[in-house]
Amino acid sequence: MFRNSIRFLSFKTLPTPNPDALKFVSSECQILPILNKTFEFNSTFQAMHSPLALKLFKIPGIRSVMLGSDFLTVNKQDYINWATLRPEVVEAMDSFLTAKKEPVITKELLEQSEKDMAKENENDSELVSMIKELIETKIRPAIQDDGGDIDYMGFDEETGKVFLKLQGACKTCSASEDTLKNGIESMLMHYIEEVQEVVQILDPEEEISLKEFDRLEQLIKSKKSPKSNEDIPPPPSL
Repeated sequence: MFRNSIRFLSFKTLPTPNPDALKFVSSECQILPILNKTFEFNSTFQAMHSPLALKLFKIPGIRSVMLGSDFLTVNKQDYINWATLRPEVVEAMDSFLTAKKEPVITKELLEQSEKDMAKENENDSELVSMIKELIETKIRPAIQDDGGDIDYMGFDEETGKVFLKLQGACKTCSASEDTLKNGIESMLMHYIEEVQEVVQILDPEEEISLKEFDRLEQLIKSKKSPKSNEDIPPPPSL
């Protein structure tokens, strides 16, 4: 009796500047069918266009999934331990990519993405083309090395503001503001004199999270200053 041989893929897990994000890389297979393009999914609803991302979202504790041509970045909830989550992610990726029963992303999403990219590049001015080329050649490779990515969202020629959106590990990283200002903004301003500022575009849920974080930070600071017992809010009830 012969047993069916099952081939298992090996994945290298790389840390990122964000402790809540890990980058998974496999040298044995290509994850996305196109190069220099990533797709990020922040919810199960968005993941309907990616059977692989949808499978990963079934694992408790996953906050977002970003797919690249040769890597995958997972953002987790901060209360989840990687020691528990990492093996589950690797097992899910291995079983999906080995089976090859479904595409990583749907044909509709792939075609729509190609149309959007072609349409955007049609109307680019010479200045916008320069900004995009600089992002593609000097900024994006470094960002992707850290398990993230960056999307060009627009340029205001009157104010010199470039609008960008961070993805993957960079999106929820505590050092994202430093990356944006000290890294990306400095480089764009150095090479292109028309650029005066870089502004980060956030998803609605990210804006809510930042506002909540700021609120909690102010609350902690207020507790450190002398106050009467009456000013201190009672602990939450169970």
